[in-house]
Amino acid sequence: MSKISTVEAHMQRDLVTLSPEQEVNNAARVLLNHRISGAPVVDANGTLVGILTEKDCLRAALEASYYRDWGKAVSAYMARDVATMEASLDILSACQVFLDGPFRRFPVVEDGRLVGLVSRTDILRALADIWG
Repeated sequence: MSKISTVEAHMQRDLVTLSPEQEVNNAARVLLNHRISGAPVVDANGTLVGILTEKDCLRAALEASYYRDWGKAVSAYMARDVATMEASLDILSACQVFLDGPFRRFPVVEDGRLVGLVSRTDILRALADIWG
């Protein structure tokens, strides 16, 4: 059996991120252009402050249709209480976190700063590599 690796060894590092000040209509376009369902929101220091999903953008679009105002900031719609994983977490523990909850991916943080993103697929690939 191979040595059990950590989330850091399997996470994605090249991320699309958003800023809390960015207009939500622009952020929705970023999600669409990159064909992703959500993105971490980070401040100027790289600290994770939230996550914005397609569902949040739908809420903003519906609100915009009523009020004719589509220019609010990402911070008005993003989720602020974001479940994260530590980069040092072993992949077996990470697997259990995925099994215990509904999320398909987690932002990976070190000292509050965003350093990557890990998905169910990343963990499954890591486990497949261990077991054969």
